[in-house]
Amino acid sequence: MVNCRCGLLTLKQEPVPLKSVEVEVEVRDHVATVVSTLNYENQEDNPLEAVFVFPLPGDAAVCHFSAKIGQTEIVAEVKEKQKAREEYDDALSSGQQAFLLEESEQSPDIFSLSVGCLPPKESASIRLEYVTELAVQADDGLRFCLPAVLNPRYQPQGSGDQGGSNIQMTSIPASKVPYSLSFCARVSSPRPVVKIESNCSLDPLQYLNTEQTQATTKLAAGHKFDRDVEVLIYYKDAHQPTAVVEAGEASAKPGTLMGDPAVMLSLYPEFPQSVMSSVASCGEFVCLLDRSGSMGVQLNNSENHQSRIGSARDTLLLLLKSLPLGCYFNIYSFGSSYEHIFPKSVEYSQKTMEEALKKVGEMEANLAGTEILRPLQHIYSQPCIQNQPRQLFVFTDGEVGNTKEVIDLVKKNSHLHRCFSFGIGEGASSALINGLAKEGGGHAQFITGTDRMQPKVMQSLRYALQPAVIDVSVSWDLPKDMSVSVLSPPITALFQGQRSLVYAQLSGQIPEAAEGSVTVKYTLAGQPSQNQFNFSLRPAEDSGLTVHRLAARALIRSLEMENRESKDQQDESVKKKVVELSVQSGVSSAFTAFVAVNKGDGEAIQGPLVQRNVPTATPKGGRSFFLKGMFSTKSRKKRSVERSQVSTTKKSEKSGVAYTEQCLSFDSEDMCESTGLRQRDPLLQLVSLQKASGCWDLAPDLAAAVGKTSEEVEKQKPASVSQEVWATILSLIWLHGFKMDSKDEWELLAMKAVSWLRAQNVSCVEECVDAGNALLGCKVQKDVLGL
Repeated sequence: MVNCRCGLLTLKQEPVPLKSVEVEVEVRDHVATVVSTLNYENQEDNPLEAVFVFPLPGDAAVCHFSAKIGQTEIVAEVKEKQKAREEYDDALSSGQQAFLLEESEQSPDIFSLSVGCLPPKESASIRLEYVTELAVQADDGLRFCLPAVLNPRYQPQGSGDQGGSNIQMTSIPASKVPYSLSFCARVSSPRPVVKIESNCSLDPLQYLNTEQTQATTKLAAGHKFDRDVEVLIYYKDAHQPTAVVEAGEASAKPGTLMGDPAVMLSLYPEFPQSVMSSVASCGEFVCLLDRSGSMGVQLNNSENHQSRIGSARDTLLLLLKSLPLGCYFNIYSFGSSYEHIFPKSVEYSQKTMEEALKKVGEMEANLAGTEILRPLQHIYSQPCIQNQPRQLFVFTDGEVGNTKEVIDLVKKNSHLHRCFSFGIGEGASSALINGLAKEGGGHAQFITGTDRMQPKVMQSLRYALQPAVIDVSVSWDLPKDMSVSVLSPPITALFQGQRSLVYAQLSGQIPEAAEGSVTVKYTLAGQPSQNQFNFSLRPAEDSGLTVHRLAARALIRSLEMENRESKDQQDESVKKKVVELSVQSGVSSAFTAFVAVNKGDGEAIQGPLVQRNVPTATPKGGRSFFLKGMFSTKSRKKRSVERSQVSTTKKSEKSGVAYTEQCLSFDSEDMCESTGLRQRDPLLQLVSLQKASGCWDLAPDLAAAVGKTSEEVEKQKPASVSQEVWATILSLIWLHGFKMDSKDEWELLAMKAVSWLRAQNVSCVEECVDAGNALLGCKVQKDVLGL
């Protein structure tokens, strides 16, 4: 055992050189600039190489990396990845301090930071900066997430370690994390900041001006590393289109991305109300549910101690009850293998719904790994059903190692479907969840902290029931002698109330007080529509190069995908473009890395170099692990490094994933969840009784769900009305009278019930409503019910 004077130990009793992480976030409207400072200290007797593998938002543009040793600051340069690695290795071989930051080979939301040759008793401060867009949530909040939890990324067999990587993702339980985290955020916007919420405890919001357009907050003391830090920002009148024009970099060559002005447009298309008020009655709805072992982990919800798989089962119940008659559906589940309820999608009826619900109720987190690629390939191999647009719902905790391969498959089949993705629990891969939705023309949602999965999934179902927007085009109207080059991928999906971002490079001379306009044209439900937005071409003040870096990131990601799709794998032209753009803009990519070498006084640092892997937190109930293969090091020079992490490992035969022997088991309460031990939510109890047609039967279970006896319900029923009509009206009154705070969850199935009632041509609706109100003690009006 290594003697650690600082008292900071990993599970393997090794000292941890990372002492603290300080994060400062500046949010301007819907863009965040994040500066992380990582403070290292070597209290051992030998020089160290500290390797830290950690998550970042999948769409972040990493744009600065520097190290400060004493009073000396070294700013890293972006270089082609192999050259950066060789420079780093050469420096270590000659006893020089060096620093390397690189993106994972497999997933753009995992980075490795190597601090090499940190001398004994020496400290180093690493500064990492990135910019990222904030996603719009269903309730119009803007979501910023600081990933603090790293889940193991499952490597399917055959896609594992690429060349014997020595870099390892190491993780331990949140309670064992030996370094501290401080977090503060400053928010500014042209519109007032209404509120800021978080899944973690924040200090009270402080406004910095009387207009309340600037505010600040910070993480309360005592933060535990058991969850990502999620912050939701709410502005007044959030749905306003905006444009930010940014001047180019003075030292950059005109005609290049960094030398010319860049513009970021945030568009909020408004659809005709006549189209939005109608709900589609067709479609093929395919659900793909993760049943890997990690889905047995408890959600961070102290109210009901429910596991991820338990919440997913309840959600599928709501979703199945809300589907329209006449549609088709199927449910797949996956782990190391995959299963489906029906051989192919079936028509939605009472019989098929009951069969599916029975199978869903039996689903557990018992299918081992997370191999999502094979079930997706099977789904796409099934022929589409004529006049039934395919809508794919993917539920996963996002712990896969082949993220890019999965996203590429979804994009390849994007013309056949829309994909709606849900990241469940802490540490879900933002690159996977956002990538599935973006390339599949759908919408992404994250369920963390005390979030309920059901309202978010029902919001996505509403999007899926909207007619697909097709033939989207964006046209520009700019002053004479100006031209535009769009840098972001074409818009392929539009949803009511959701933002679409467009990045572009502007060339030519911008006249004083000039304006430009953008027109978005599209076809919706067979009707041509358009939205126009006028904006000032005057560059914003003090915006730095944020827009340029985000634009570069968008273009780099498009080129990387083009490179992966290329049939000629030997064609290096696209890769060369990415490297040039990455170096020019200072933004990281899959083919580049940041490297810095401290040449100092030229004297070599003496002593054997010891590697220390800095651990990252797993959420409560997770497993400690290290996983190889996320960073390819097959061409690195061999160095004489003492590997203190060479522990005995065991390998899953199915997965090829190496876990440490010191694996933590899931909490027993998480794995032993059963409906017999957990009292069921009355809302879900009532929902479970609804028939596929939308009506309810008058039964003892229904009476119990609304809190009455069978005798009371029978006695109050108007004599002239049928039992089904009475039960259905009673259920609607109960929903409106007692569950309005959950309306997002039951609104669609209530609409189905109202449609059924209208089809019955009931003559005594008012009498039924009065009787139902009297029985339940409510005052719900007939018109509120939609009758």
